Amino acid sequence: MEYEGRNIVHFDLDTFFVSVERLRDSNLKGKPVIIGGLSDRGVVASCSYEARKYGVHSAMPMKMARNLCGDAMVIRGDMELYSRYSKTVTDIIAEASPVYEKASVDEHYIDISGMDRFFGCMKWTSELRDKIIRETGLPISFGLSVNKTVSKIATGEAKPNGKLHVASQQVIPFLSPLSIRKIPMIGDKTYHLLRSMGIDTIKTLRMIPMEMMEKVLGKNGIVIWKKSNGIDNTPVKPYSEQKSISTERTFEKDTINITYLKELLVTMVEKLAYELRKKEKLTSCITVKIRYSNFDTHTLQKHIPYTSFDHVLLETAKELFDRLYQRRMLIRLIGVKFSSLIPGVQQLNMFEDTPEMVRLYLTLDTLRNRFGRKSVRRAVGLSRNNGEMLEEFIQPAYNVEKDVKEHTNETSTEKRLWKIIRPDYLTGNRRW
Repeated sequence: MEYEGRNIVHFDLDTFFVSVERLRDSNLKGKPVIIGGLSDRGVVASCSYEARKYGVHSAMPMKMARNLCGDAMVIRGDMELYSRYSKTVTDIIAEASPVYEKASVDEHYIDISGMDRFFGCMKWTSELRDKIIRETGLPISFGLSVNKTVSKIATGEAKPNGKLHVASQQVIPFLSPLSIRKIPMIGDKTYHLLRSMGIDTIKTLRMIPMEMMEKVLGKNGIVIWKKSNGIDNTPVKPYSEQKSISTERTFEKDTINITYLKELLVTMVEKLAYELRKKEKLTSCITVKIRYSNFDTHTLQKHIPYTSFDHVLLETAKELFDRLYQRRMLIRLIGVKFSSLIPGVQQLNMFEDTPEMVRLYLTLDTLRNRFGRKSVRRAVGLSRNNGEMLEEFIQPAYNVEKDVKEHTNETSTEKRLWKIIRPDYLTGNRRW
């Protein structure tokens, strides 16, 4: 067989977002939990097994999910917290694994081919799983087999919080009785097409001539046919760095309030720029995205010198929005993306930036790291229109003053910082 000698592990954190929330609040254990947008226009990002019994699943409209499971605990979610747990799991895997691939925030592939000659693949993988559970408290399942496809399917069969080894001679007997839905790449449209042809199990799919599959589904038909036969030579790709970072907001009601849209744009850029500096990355490409009420979606991007400074990125983002919004229609969604990321810290622009500006950002980020990302923000980014009152921001400002004086000398940078965050400054849309 083509897959003889390979040993590929697929790790998958069970209902990852829900599991993290249950670590934070033990009262959620055993109850139906839904993570996602709180409005009816939001979608389900993740849900517990208890909620799935009612038919709730990921990507389902939140309104439908609430109707199916009215007793569910609905939580907006905290992507920053989930990312930290994901990084912890990745660090544990990276420390122990010869070659690993981070497929998503909660999935990893590991190539341990040859391990069976020295230690035993199943024993090694089980010990790694035990270590992840012990150090994070998160439930995690794994499938161990001859390639990525079979390992991923095995993980699905091992859930929740289980493990399954499918040896090379067991691949065909293991796959045969399973539904074709279990094969990666088969979505709803492909599934219904194959079902209309009388194909419901992987065994039946495997008996279809490859040429016929190619006629029906093109090149994807060949790939699916090979997967049904347990053939997948895709290598485990070493983990690569993030290439972009983005955020977007879908409004509960379509809006044409330009002032509010620009305020929201400021908040988005501020958030992403802080993440860049926190991860010690720079961006050279900004993209702004809008979606009109009729679902027409438009994007515009611009390349700039590498930076992670808010004031540089904000100017470009506002320029792109002004150029992009031409139709004077209601807007349903707005988004911002920074791409072409590289590792590095902000360098000075001799014509614009000063050492004082760099120290100002360092001080702001120090305060955010200590008191939370939202503790220091531009006043223009605090909008009454999305439910954030200015008074919410005033209290942290008073707590910050003492911290600034204790940890820094009263230089012009700190005086400038205090001018930005003092309460009477919040009433105007002043520029730095």
